[in-house]
Amino acid sequence: MMTRRGFLEGVVGAGTLMAGAAMASEKVVMDRVRSVSRVVRPQRAQVGEVFKVKRTIPAVGLDDVDPFLMLDNFDFTIAPGQLGGLAPHPHRGFETVTVMADGEIEHGDSLGNRGKIAGGDIQWMTAGDGIVHEENPSDALRERGGRVLGVQLWVNLPASMKKVTPKYQDQVASRVPVVDVAGVRARVFAGNAHDLVAPITTFTPIGLVDYVIQPGASIRVAWPQTWSAFVQAVDGTVTVGDEQVGEGGLALTRRDAGAILIGNDSARPARALLGGGEPIGEAYMSYGPFVMSTEQDLRESIERYRSGRMGRVPNPTYDRVRLR
Repeated sequence: MMTRRGFLEGVVGAGTLMAGAAMASEKVVMDRVRSVSRVVRPQRAQVGEVFKVKRTIPAVGLDDVDPFLMLDNFDFTIAPGQLGGLAPHPHRGFETVTVMADGEIEHGDSLGNRGKIAGGDIQWMTAGDGIVHEENPSDALRERGGRVLGVQLWVNLPASMKKVTPKYQDQVASRVPVVDVAGVRARVFAGNAHDLVAPITTFTPIGLVDYVIQPGASIRVAWPQTWSAFVQAVDGTVTVGDEQVGEGGLALTRRDAGAILIGNDSARPARALLGGGEPIGEAYMSYGPFVMSTEQDLRESIERYRSGRMGRVPNPTYDRVRLR
């Protein structure tokens, strides 16, 4: 069987030149790294009683980074014995992804599930047809006090998948694929990167990679050119291409190359989260924690939650720790 190279070498005339030019152009795109179209400064907000967040998606002039609907970079410190948490609340029509860098959060839901998300862990929750859950600093952390650092993302689902059965794909730190390259530690939560394959499966093609970058180090990652891509500076300052991104900020990249370069020009280690994927490209409607395809589905979501048909969290932790 003739190889592609053999075929090209066997063609005579202008066609050979055109094919060669196309191959050269493709190589140039792969050799380049993506440029940054925008650096988003975070909007500070309070979620519940203790979760202090820096929100970069959505932002002014940026409704989403398809398929990602929201990004909250939470960073706060709990004092020993401090009360406060986040009351049970619903989600429907999308997925919530919680990446923990430091601290520990307890989680409970209307299906009776309970668990903890500690530093290095990830929780990938498909809300699908509807779930009610709560998230609170763990009792152990509340007793000793400490920092809570991480990111929560909302990931859209295609219209055909918005009513799937809720499920979890939790991964503790020890099960997340990791590689160390010249002063950079990369952990792959979703998709394929740095010759690693993540254990989490997604409804649409998505990549999510956590980086800890030592001062002066940088790393290049191949990224499909048709995919969206953002880099969140979770802790410290990072560079994306030629742009500097301050702590809590986000760099949105152009789709002008097949690779992304992330580095650290500062004097201390930095943490960044790279995310993106194949855009779903479908219209959607949202109302608070509900993201559906039609107004009828939104109204149904509200009615189901208010009537209790979406379920309730049994014996919620929040009842013990809420501010009096």
